[in-house]
Amino acid sequence: MSTVPSVMVECDNGNGFDGRLGLRISSVFVIGFGSMLGALLPIAAARTKRMHVPPVAFFITKYFGSGVIIATAFIHLLSPATEALQSPCLTGPITEYSWAEGIALMTVFTMFFIELMAARFDIFGHEDSHGLDHSDPSVDLLRDTEKFSDTSGGSVDRTIIVESPVHKHDHGRHNGTEESSRHGVMTLTPSRDVHALQLSPSSSEHPASRVVSNSGIPGREDDFTYPPGGQDHLGHQREHDIDHDHFAAQMTAIFILEFGVIFHSVFIGLTLAVAGSEFTVLYIVLAFHQTFEGLGLGSRLATARWPSKKKWMPWALGGLYGVATPIAIAIGLGVRTGFAPGSQKTLIIQGVFDSISAGILIYTGLVELMAHEFMFNPEMRKSSIKMMLFAYLCMCVGAGLMALLGKWA
Repeated sequence: MSTVPSVMVECDNGNGFDGRLGLRISSVFVIGFGSMLGALLPIAAARTKRMHVPPVAFFITKYFGSGVIIATAFIHLLSPATEALQSPCLTGPITEYSWAEGIALMTVFTMFFIELMAARFDIFGHEDSHGLDHSDPSVDLLRDTEKFSDTSGGSVDRTIIVESPVHKHDHGRHNGTEESSRHGVMTLTPSRDVHALQLSPSSSEHPASRVVSNSGIPGREDDFTYPPGGQDHLGHQREHDIDHDHFAAQMTAIFILEFGVIFHSVFIGLTLAVAGSEFTVLYIVLAFHQTFEGLGLGSRLATARWPSKKKWMPWALGGLYGVATPIAIAIGLGVRTGFAPGSQKTLIIQGVFDSISAGILIYTGLVELMAHEFMFNPEMRKSSIKMMLFAYLCMCVGAGLMALLGKWA
């Protein structure tokens, strides 16, 4: 009669702390420096005139950081959350469902609802688009690559509406007749040296109902859904309305991203503080991990359009991320005798919060970083295919390196 070998599962309520207090204290400063450097360097590069950072360097950092954020969500948050909530040490209803994935899914829908309401009800206030402070060297690099050329390499005419409505009422008449508006069509034909402007008369159709353009962007000119339609010809007021909605959505996304990475950083610090024999490897890996993650957050903070009265906010948010992990390590060292990473209570708390953070970063990474930067970004859509593929490669490298670090942490 064969017997099935049994597996003994040890659920120790203690931790693996094995001394080396001096080395652990040094991690507070080393990881803190790396986190602060990663978060604040992109902000300084984009918003400090004294730092003459080449646009290509900032371009690489920006899209590299996007890949880091996305890989962090799947490899460094969702995977540990699944492991924690499916631990053999847990008992009860928590073991009867894949709660890590379920919580992450609920978080994605919650984040979308929050962003939807923030844009709908203008939670972040009414901001004038001209009062927003924006600095993104990578945009300048994209604009330098814009070319008006078709697939065959020939020139493409860009047609622009030129409107000069002149409404004249004949007050001597009582029938209210109105002379139709006069407007024309200006065609820009690119050449090697100069753009030839050709003005041609057009019909007296109402300007708001007539849009003629051949800008090379797919979709209708009045289509603001995906695929994006292009430019807005209906007036300055709509431009302001779109900027206001974009500002609210952008602020929501940034604060959501900040919330997610800080929660993640706190648990990383607590785990490192009481780690056992694996402390040295974990120390080295987390130093790179927090620096790369800081680059991802810092590049988002640097390129956001902040109100002129809140120029300090990206610096404050970057600094908050920089001190989150060192403070968590210090707290972990302070409670090292009583903190038990393997206890049921700690596993559930860590698993739930890692799942929430994973859902936040999955939503932010896929929607705000990938979709908005590549599909809804007009500079990216009009840039050369080489520049777009270069940005995509930078994002893949960031995600790949962060995924590789997941082998050890």
